[in-house]
Amino acid sequence: MNMRHLAVFHAVAETGNLSRAAERLYITQPAASRQVRALEESLRLTLLHREPRGVRLTDAGQTLAAYAARIFALSDRARTRMAEIRNLESGRLSLGASTTIGNYLLPPVLGRFRRLHPGVEIRLEIGNTDAIQHLLLEDRVDLGFTEGFVEEEELEAHAFMHDELAIIAPPGHPLAREAGAELAELSPYQWVMREPGSGTQAVLDHIMQSHGLEPAATFRLGNTEAVKCAVRTGAGIACISYLTVANEIRAGTLARIPCSDAAFRRPLHRLHHRNHRSGPAVHAFLELLKQNIPDGDREHAGL
Repeated sequence: MNMRHLAVFHAVAETGNLSRAAERLYITQPAASRQVRALEESLRLTLLHREPRGVRLTDAGQTLAAYAARIFALSDRARTRMAEIRNLESGRLSLGASTTIGNYLLPPVLGRFRRLHPGVEIRLEIGNTDAIQHLLLEDRVDLGFTEGFVEEEELEAHAFMHDELAIIAPPGHPLAREAGAELAELSPYQWVMREPGSGTQAVLDHIMQSHGLEPAATFRLGNTEAVKCAVRTGAGIACISYLTVANEIRAGTLARIPCSDAAFRRPLHRLHHRNHRSGPAVHAFLELLKQNIPDGDREHAGL
């Protein structure tokens, strides 16, 4: 069915007159009549009875007119909805983030985004680096943010800022001294580690291996808060993002062990699927995120 012909028929059915329908559509009355006839021929049905004072719909015409009204009403709603999404009056922003970024870095930016665009639904999924990559591959989130390394070929990664890692210990630990410790001194101690798939753990493993070391592991825990609690109770030392532990270090409930011979600094990555295009909500969020990045990283933010 030719949609242009259907649009002309819809206008005729609403106005009850070929001339008025033609005026509404900015075409001539003969052109409107030809297009209705072409629709009738394609359907092999009579849709209109032409009368001196206008037109009268046949039974087939009344049936088609009801469908046409629903089709074009839906089309109007679709155009309105697209305009709302384009202008960030509605829509959805779906993000996935690994633990440190999702719990400590993104919430203030999402709060500001919500205040600016209250009509946009926000969803944030938090998991380890592997889990976030899987969400992107399954098209369940628009963007991913991870601390770990990216190996999936379908995903593209850009470093948007750098994060400092801290080696933490219970207060009073013998290595929590101003001079710090070398990595080899830390290796024999019992460690509380994150689970396989954690971006933080992947960075620690890489640093240790580059120094030919392998730390002893007391046990592995699945989130940062559990790691901090275990260290506080004397279960071992740990390596986590300074973002997650700054308040505890300032309060003296955890101690930091400076490392004198290794740089515990890592890039944080923004991920997206190579074959997917981002919508207006994603672009607006990235602009807000860029404004919240420290000045030293902003030039190379990849946003």
